[in-house]
Amino acid sequence: MIGPESYPDRTSLEAAFAAHVDPGKVDIWRMGDLQLAMGDRAGARFQDAYSGRWFYNCHCNGGVFNLGHRNPRVVAAVRAALDHADIGNHHLVSPYRAAAAERLAATTDGALPGVVFSVGGGEAVDLALKLARAHTGRTTIVSVEGAYHGHTGLALAAGSGSERALFHNELPGFVRVPYNDLDALEAAVDERTAAVILESIPATAGFPMPAPGYLAGVRAACDGAGALLVLDEVQTGLGRTGTTWYFQQEDVTPDLLVAGKGLSGGVYPIAATLMTADLHRFFGDHPFSHVSTYGGADLGCVAAAEVCDIIGEPGFAERVQAVGRRLETAFADLAFTVRRRGMLLALVFDEEHGGMTAMKALFDRGVYAFFASFDPRVLQFKPALVATDDDVEAIVATVRDAFPPLR
Repeated sequence: MIGPESYPDRTSLEAAFAAHVDPGKVDIWRMGDLQLAMGDRAGARFQDAYSGRWFYNCHCNGGVFNLGHRNPRVVAAVRAALDHADIGNHHLVSPYRAAAAERLAATTDGALPGVVFSVGGGEAVDLALKLARAHTGRTTIVSVEGAYHGHTGLALAAGSGSERALFHNELPGFVRVPYNDLDALEAAVDERTAAVILESIPATAGFPMPAPGYLAGVRAACDGAGALLVLDEVQTGLGRTGTTWYFQQEDVTPDLLVAGKGLSGGVYPIAATLMTADLHRFFGDHPFSHVSTYGGADLGCVAAAEVCDIIGEPGFAERVQAVGRRLETAFADLAFTVRRRGMLLALVFDEEHGGMTAMKALFDRGVYAFFASFDPRVLQFKPALVATDDDVEAIVATVRDAFPPLR
């Protein structure tokens, strides 16, 4: 068995990691005195394998651990499936894939009945954009500045950041406009546009909240030009914002919806692209036009189905909303402002790199969160949706210790 016991101390681990995985990451974490290797983990917390310190996970790897670490129900479902299932064969009809897709479609109240599975969110975004181009016969993709959709081909081209140039991925046909600027978006969307893609609440930009009517205006602009609307809800979906999908809080329904991260239950990688029945008919005509060997693996579908069952239980969404309100109230008198939907929070500081400084202050006190890369004033703050009352109060106390009240 491999694990922390394979390396007797942190120095030997970092040497092996630097030699064979990613030397730059080792250097960065050392420089910031943020050295950490996940050891034991359960619920809302995980333990550093070498210091033994426990951390509340308020980053949750972008939502991978929405249901906590090693959620007992997800683990039990996958463990039971291992007695008779494995990855499966993506060319064949699968009862596991059918069941997971059926549950996912139900979360949209039937609006998006078609489901295509992928390994990760970037692949699911690529599929959405490929399908938009195939369906419309157009090539232009409009996205927003400060967006992140993944590091694969079309997903990387649609996002912001230096990696596009680094990997020579400045592809033609991609247009970016400011988020929440409806006039700019309407000017960019025309008869050449295949799709508009945006995160409902852009994560890496620091969770700026959509202005009232913005998403509905984007929907109308797409309809007026015959373009499709793709919503990337990898981080905002699956209960994080207090509804299963954030778009359900707005008067808008996308043509395509991207889900990932939390769909795995933190146990087995899986992502999905949900779509209207009209778009889904494409795969009736072209059944092998998009394949993914590990996308929709049987074991991943078991995890995803259990995730859907958990977040769909009575009281789950209400609990997320109540805890989110508790956190916002507890932070109201501290030295930052709060943006919030459900248990998705952005702690916004006045200083240019305030989110980075806050990350270190909380790390030293046993809370792990992460700053927004495209707006380092902001600390992304996302505790596990299954955090207990005791967990929540411990997190609140830690934040208040790190950032004393203004008055």
